[in-house]
Amino acid sequence: MKKVLTFGTFDLFHIGHLQILKRAKALGGYLIVGVSTDALNFSKKQRNPICSQQHRMEIIQELKCVDEVFFENSLELKRQYIIDTKADILVMGDDWKGRFDEFKDICEVIYLPRTPSISTTEIIEIVRDIS
Repeated sequence: MKKVLTFGTFDLFHIGHLQILKRAKALGGYLIVGVSTDALNFSKKQRNPICSQQHRMEIIQELKCVDEVFFENSLELKRQYIIDTKADILVMGDDWKGRFDEFKDICEVIYLPRTPSISTTEIIEIVRDIS
């Protein structure tokens, strides 16, 4: 059984999140998920998540396809996270294609297509437009 590692904010959990996690799990059998902290999300997107990091982690922990969860505090620690979890495969969405190829020396890197027509950012924008 291979260990698969992936990362995400998972704010406003939706079907796209579930699909990528299920596809990641199918690649190895043991899925580890790094949930981006509120501070990391703000540094990437200049906005805080709608749901707190604790709530987001609880949602991910309860999914039957997820075996292990931890908080991702820094993008610069990806290599260390891979080493610490002993991941065989790093899975990221294909919008990051090529960005994590530097880790191919310690694990396989796979970019999975995102679920079309859904994203947390899009949901937030729709809700803001309605109100």
